[in-house]
Amino acid sequence: MDTLAIKSTLDISKIRKQFPVLNQQVNGKPLVYLDNAATNQKPQRVIDALTTYYEKDNANIHRGIHTLAERATKAYETTRHSMQAFIGAKHVEEIIFTRGVTESINLVASSYGRAFLKAGDEIIISGMEHHSNIVPWQLICEEKGALLKVIPVNDIGEIDFVAFQKLLSDKTKIVAVNHASNSLGTINPIKEIIASAHKSGAVVLIDGAQASAHLTFNVQELDCDFYCISSHKMYGPTGTGILYGKKELLEKMPPYMGGGEMIKEVTFAKTTYNDLPHKFEAGTPNIADVIALNEAIAFINELGKENIAAHEAELLAYTVEKLSTMPDITLIGTAKHKVSVQSFIIEGVHHFDIGQMLDARGIAVRTGHHCTQPLMDQFGIEGTVRASYSVYNTKAEVDQLAEGLERIIKFLK
Repeated sequence: MDTLAIKSTLDISKIRKQFPVLNQQVNGKPLVYLDNAATNQKPQRVIDALTTYYEKDNANIHRGIHTLAERATKAYETTRHSMQAFIGAKHVEEIIFTRGVTESINLVASSYGRAFLKAGDEIIISGMEHHSNIVPWQLICEEKGALLKVIPVNDIGEIDFVAFQKLLSDKTKIVAVNHASNSLGTINPIKEIIASAHKSGAVVLIDGAQASAHLTFNVQELDCDFYCISSHKMYGPTGTGILYGKKELLEKMPPYMGGGEMIKEVTFAKTTYNDLPHKFEAGTPNIADVIALNEAIAFINELGKENIAAHEAELLAYTVEKLSTMPDITLIGTAKHKVSVQSFIIEGVHHFDIGQMLDARGIAVRTGHHCTQPLMDQFGIEGTVRASYSVYNTKAEVDQLAEGLERIIKFLK
């Protein structure tokens, strides 16, 4: 597990006051929200940005010349520039707005895959991928006659890098892996993965759903070809996110969807496509949520990712310390480098039952296979209980989780 050299200096009580959803009771108990890997909560400034758009600036963007349309367009494009700086993209037109990581991956699989894959080509993913980074590649492999290969994962939840290098060949055209695992928390060595894949001539897509709010990175330094982010896992609204792609690749790719905005000229004989990024943004977009995403970026920047990571690392270490001493609990995913996610099982107790009993005490955790069924199969389990942390969580909440688990074990055993 990572031990950060810096200590968080954040005032967590002050931060918590910015999240109105935390100020409530669930089943007669104060809410303890530990399901941040599924989605995290939204600060008031994000909620206010949504309200402001609909109350004052509601208009379609890019094509209108009236004042509301111009204000909405400016706010929308401000988020694009903020995201460019947030991830270190070279060109602002490399930021494509999508509905989130799932759509971003599907866009690349459909557009790049259809244009450049052929029968006999190979795609490599890892054994810890979310279903959204498995199924789109299966679909394009079936369509093109390509082969999907899987990097093994060891018993503590780390990629077998030696095995990955052996999978690489001149047939490898795409490597798609997550930056951090949603079910195990493992942080993958993506810089090394990217470098090795490029030596074989493959392009690399990174699923950054679990990394964007936690890890400091720069897409130019990583040299990834595509990077995918979901807004709702970085304090922003649901239903929006981005695909980063290298400009030279995006320019070669055909459109993903047809419609308004993605065109320059349409006749019944032929359509010419718009320039980046608009070529991949057909139709009226999710304007309000993209505008509100800018406030989520500002929130993270003001706190500092290093401070957020340090606080979350303390919570994860404290969780491992507490749960490791409890009988009948087995930790699933004990990699050295992790984001603030800890999965576990209690021997002889179904994970759904644990989740329901914790919910009765106001504690929200995730149960199930976490959209990583092949990974659960490898561990020989149906699913886990997953506690995942964000900047507003506290050690007192970890104590409440541990106390709740102790009561469950005592009651059921």
